[in-house]
Amino acid sequence: MKKKLFIPGPVEVSADVFAAMSSPMIGHRMPEYAQLHASVTGQLQTLLHTQEPVFLSTSSAFGIMEGAVRNLVQKRCANFGNGAFSAKWHDVTKRCGLEADLFSAEWGQPITPELVDEALSSGKYDAMTLVHNETSTGVMSPLASIAEVVKKYPEVSFIVDTVSSMTAVPIDFSVLGLDVCLAGVQKAFGLPPGLAVCAVSRKALDKAKTTPNRGYYFDFEEFEINDLKHNTPSTPCISLIYGMDAQLKKMFTEGLQNRYERHACMAKMTRDWVISQGFEIFAAEGYASQTLTSVLNSRNVDLEKIKKQAGERGFAMDNGYGKIKNKTFRIPHMADMTAADMQEYFAVLEELMPPQK
Repeated sequence: MKKKLFIPGPVEVSADVFAAMSSPMIGHRMPEYAQLHASVTGQLQTLLHTQEPVFLSTSSAFGIMEGAVRNLVQKRCANFGNGAFSAKWHDVTKRCGLEADLFSAEWGQPITPELVDEALSSGKYDAMTLVHNETSTGVMSPLASIAEVVKKYPEVSFIVDTVSSMTAVPIDFSVLGLDVCLAGVQKAFGLPPGLAVCAVSRKALDKAKTTPNRGYYFDFEEFEINDLKHNTPSTPCISLIYGMDAQLKKMFTEGLQNRYERHACMAKMTRDWVISQGFEIFAAEGYASQTLTSVLNSRNVDLEKIKKQAGERGFAMDNGYGKIKNKTFRIPHMADMTAADMQEYFAVLEELMPPQK
């Protein structure tokens, strides 16, 4: 049975994207690929409000997450964690043999500018990692406020994961002063998994060239050398890049502001539904994600049972992640989803949930 995906990624992919992915195969060293590559990276620069290069990586976002620390941590890294994926980035950093410390907030709480300021003021760090929108908890940390703090520390490379926020909320790479802004495409982009994108600042590129043992596959210098020729260091996922080109064109046809407003409306609609059903929002007030809502299972319903029943009706449901599995459930509202999709899913959940007491 084909299940309609109401999980926080991979998300549903539109038929027109799949059609674009069926374009005839080309060689990645042919001029036709260079034209496609330039189209995609140019649109990504517009999306992120930057003239800095945006690289295409045939990998999950974790490839770039690892690559960023291997390229930019020369002294010590401050990893900021408030959920499963941000904490995992600390693990990744340590596994690369790099010196790093984890600065944690409770799950459900944001990373605050104050926490970042306190950590960086020690002078120990030449890089930091931040997950903008923690997919495991549905918490969106205040990126703009944090960015203002980081500007006090120009020696610190500012590496940000926007895996589940890029394309759903405005991100101005230049104004924020980011050094790396990365995302996978299987969430808010609305594409199949297997491609990651990252904007990289000139300052970060110059620093990377002086970093030893940064590897090959995710070497920023290799990315830049090839991107200048509208290409990639190794064979890219060409079909996915065709899909990305089509999806970006569709985003600009919709209008970025309209897209952001659609995501904001779906987020509010979802939060209102959660409260109406007697549940609570897991994220701290004022920090709820615009792309997925993590719902506190305050009614103590049997989420495993409901997930199974939803699957039998053709809907893939998420029942929480990591240590808050079944204590929460997550509702996505991103990519090509609409209010009608949300209403359809809410109706199914209402049918399956036990009556409120």
